[in-house]
Amino acid sequence: MKMEFLPDGPALVVEGEQRLLVVADLHFGIEADLAAHGLHIRSHSAERLERLMRTIDAAKADFLVLLGDVKHSIPSPTRQEYAEMPGILGTIRNRIPIRVFPGNHDIGIERFLDAAEILPKEGAVIDGVGYLHGHMYPSPSLSCRLIIAGHHHPLVALRDDVGCALQAPAYLRADLDTAALGLVSTEDNPAPTCVLLMPAFNEIAGYDILQIAHNPFSPLSRYMNADKAEVILADGTYIGPLRSLVGDERD
Repeated sequence: MKMEFLPDGPALVVEGEQRLLVVADLHFGIEADLAAHGLHIRSHSAERLERLMRTIDAAKADFLVLLGDVKHSIPSPTRQEYAEMPGILGTIRNRIPIRVFPGNHDIGIERFLDAAEILPKEGAVIDGVGYLHGHMYPSPSLSCRLIIAGHHHPLVALRDDVGCALQAPAYLRADLDTAALGLVSTEDNPAPTCVLLMPAFNEIAGYDILQIAHNPFSPLSRYMNADKAEVILADGTYIGPLRSLVGDERD
């Protein structure tokens, strides 16, 4: 299995028997929710879709795996989503086949998707790698070495010598307590030992990577080994152990 980081997404290409483009947390329609909370900005869906199409073209993948939160509004789609989602998904599927692992923001998304495009919320294994959004307990059938998940939107703060910080999308990789997650291990299919949390494709969605570890808000983050977690930037640059950032935060 080969893995390629596409920083312009951020996105991931996973190549086994098939070449998959993996994208998490598009959050189309987020602007309507921000407006409801008093922050009025125009829709950036067109620019976000254009960036996704460039990413698709660069990946040259067999199909696109969307790790949930394709749309944003809950508990039901907004007028913005009703207006935009059919065109957005139509544009994508005209370029590449899609598979969606629904997330906690994807209530009602089935009305915009074909049944064959929707995969289980609890995850599934494709070419030996487990995929899911990440807000639910993974299916016990995810018996593989690696789970790739969205939901967490990790951002890392990189500080210079004078203390200025730049927040950048990042991946968080950690071992999992598979027994606590209820994952079944067999001789042929060992239980997952590692999770890779993907950054959000949406340009305004992010959550501090230290808070993900210290205040877990999903089963995956709750049962990952934060003491040995590692941080990787969107372009694949290895930053180092998560614990090394704790000292930077206190300085």
